[in-house]
Amino acid sequence: MNIQWYPGHMVKAKRKIAEELKLVDVVIELLDARIPISSRNPEVDEIVGNKKRIIVLNKSDLADPSVNAKWVNYFNRENTKAILVNSMKGSGLKDVLSASKQLMKEKLDRLRSKGMLLKTTRALIIGIPNVGKSTFINKLAGRSAAQTGDRPGVTKSKQWIKVSPELELLDTPGILWPKFEDKRAGMYLAFTGAIKDEILDVNELAINLLQVLAEKFPEKLKGRYKLEEIPADMTTNMLLETIGRKRGCIIAGGEVDMLRASVMLLDEFRGGKIGAITLESPEDYQ
Repeated sequence: MNIQWYPGHMVKAKRKIAEELKLVDVVIELLDARIPISSRNPEVDEIVGNKKRIIVLNKSDLADPSVNAKWVNYFNRENTKAILVNSMKGSGLKDVLSASKQLMKEKLDRLRSKGMLLKTTRALIIGIPNVGKSTFINKLAGRSAAQTGDRPGVTKSKQWIKVSPELELLDTPGILWPKFEDKRAGMYLAFTGAIKDEILDVNELAINLLQVLAEKFPEKLKGRYKLEEIPADMTTNMLLETIGRKRGCIIAGGEVDMLRASVMLLDEFRGGKIGAITLESPEDYQ
């Protein structure tokens, strides 16, 4: 399954972000904690350049805690501050505020020493579609300041949001990159909802997800869907059918509604109902 999705508005968004960088002090890059490398736009380093940066591993509650710790260490070794965040509940947000203050300390101290008024730190939020940028901003601001949605492509326009007297955030549209050189990255992005389901074969996507889960996380799969075992000779299609039957995805004639079963599986994975699962670990990239 070869996945590519690069809507025209993303070209414009990338260009605008490069322009807005001139106005900001810090870049806050949001990644999906379940797929930190696949959710990291390889063009961001070029776009951001030498700007001070904080990496937020968002949706950390949906990822494996032990692997979360490994990813924090991985990024810290790159001399980039990495913070685990659950934007829905707000955990980790105070650490983001502290980190932004720390990054700006030298500059603010210099201004203070010259008797100048302390400026508001401006931070730009960047990340792929559906990584939770708007939810992150709203929780940080304590109000519904940015548009949110459970689908990619909600944020389309520039939004400055005042978080505190010391910090102002610029929300930006989610951007992908023109071609996924690593087919696995495209697949993982689709699994987690960064690519619109409307342009995908949802049944094929669910089967691919199920294959990964059966290989890497069989116990979680068995626990969620009350499977005694997953026979070695059972095809992924048969496994999806079995799960669909157990969950009541039945149509006339007693057959399994495979589309409904596929949507159910994807929704439950994305919502963390199958378990706290991280699809990538630092060891995969060493």
